[in-house]
Amino acid sequence: MKAVLRIGGSVLGSPPIAKVVDAYADVVSTLNNEGHSVGVVVGGGGVSRDYIKAADQMGLSPYQQDTIAIHVSRLNARLVAMKLGGVSSVPTSIDGMLQRLSRNRVAIMGGLKPGITTDTVAALVAQRWRADILVKASDRDGIYTSDPRLDKKAKKLDRVTYEKMKQILGGVHKPGIHSIVDPVAVDHLFELRIRLVVLNGAEPRGVAKAVRGEKVGTLVT
Repeated sequence: MKAVLRIGGSVLGSPPIAKVVDAYADVVSTLNNEGHSVGVVVGGGGVSRDYIKAADQMGLSPYQQDTIAIHVSRLNARLVAMKLGGVSSVPTSIDGMLQRLSRNRVAIMGGLKPGITTDTVAALVAQRWRADILVKASDRDGIYTSDPRLDKKAKKLDRVTYEKMKQILGGVHKPGIHSIVDPVAVDHLFELRIRLVVLNGAEPRGVAKAVRGEKVGTLVT
C-alpha cells in the first residue's frame, strides 16, 4: 500500500522532541517492513508560526512569511530523514519526492511553496503518487463538528463525508494557519477523494493502525 503521512509540526514539538521523532521513525520502519511505502510530509509547527509573527511585525509580505516558514518545515523534515536513513537532504519538489519514493519506498519532505501549507503538500503528493491513503497526525483526536478550541460543545466525528468536511474546515489560506486540515488542502482532497484519516499524533502507533484499516481518529470518505 502507498501511504502518505502528514506529521504536524506541533506534534513533533517546537523544537522537536527526540522521543517523538524516534517513535515516528519506528512506525515508518514497521510499515516499510510490512510491505508499505510511506511518503512523509512534516510541518513547521510553533517555531514556524513564531517566525511568521516576527516577519509580520517586520512588515514582510505574506509571501515572505510563508517562505520563511517553509524553511522551518524543511529543517524538521531533515531531522526526521536523518533519523530514518541518515539522509541529510530532503526533496523540495513533488517530482523529487516521487523519485525518492520510487528508489527507497520511503521519503520525507517539508514545505513546497508560499500560499499552501504542508497539508496541501501532502495532498499533492498523494495525488501525484496515486496513494491509497493519507493519514494526518494532528494535535487533535480527529475532525470535530466545530473548532474544539473555541466551542466546548464540539463533538468528534468518527466518520465524515468530504462534503461535510468542507463545510466544517473550508475557508482561505493565511500564513501560519493552524487547522485540523487547512482549507486549501480541503479543496484538493474534496476533488481527490482519497481515503483520509485524521488522528491524534500524540500516539504514533495510531498511524500504523490507520494504514492497516483499523478504526482510529476520523475517517473521511
